[in-house]
Amino acid sequence: MTVVIRHGTSETRDGGIHLLHFELRLPHPVVRVWAAVATPEGLPTWLAAADVLEPRIGGAVILHWLNADPQGRHTIAQGTVTAWDIERVAEYTVSVHGRIRFHLEPFGARESANGTVVRFTNEFRGTDELRLDRLAGWHNHFELLADALDGHPMTATDWAQWTPGRWQELRDQYVSRP
Repeated sequence: MTVVIRHGTSETRDGGIHLLHFELRLPHPVVRVWAAVATPEGLPTWLAAADVLEPRIGGAVILHWLNADPQGRHTIAQGTVTAWDIERVAEYTVSVHGRIRFHLEPFGARESANGTVVRFTNEFRGTDELRLDRLAGWHNHFELLADALDGHPMTATDWAQWTPGRWQELRDQYVSRP
């Protein structure tokens, strides 16, 4: 099943603080989505290797992005787990990316609740250009998350062959949005 990732939204507050918001409706149970967004085994299939992830408030986290920029550099973000409620909220406040929060809720038939709504927020300080970069980046990664949950995770080989083409296409879309 192909999940369409809707465009994220953003707001800018005084001092250049940006809040990005995405709402994903994924046809997978919460336990499966949680494993993808909050475990060292799941994160590299769509986002970044969790070189360190201590699953508790105040725990250390080091995320190592597996896709490289055109100069071959990988982003490494170090920080702290700032919210942790198993199968509900995972929040990391890290260098480079600021606060990234995944809030999961089940949806679907009351008995089966076979889907998950992910309410994602990224809060950071930066320029408007960085805001556009981040919107495109998260959108691109959420497409990869949907693929991973559908049984097509990114592998080391996939990450090595990753190019910024889709990211650029998405960034151009965000530039043209009101």
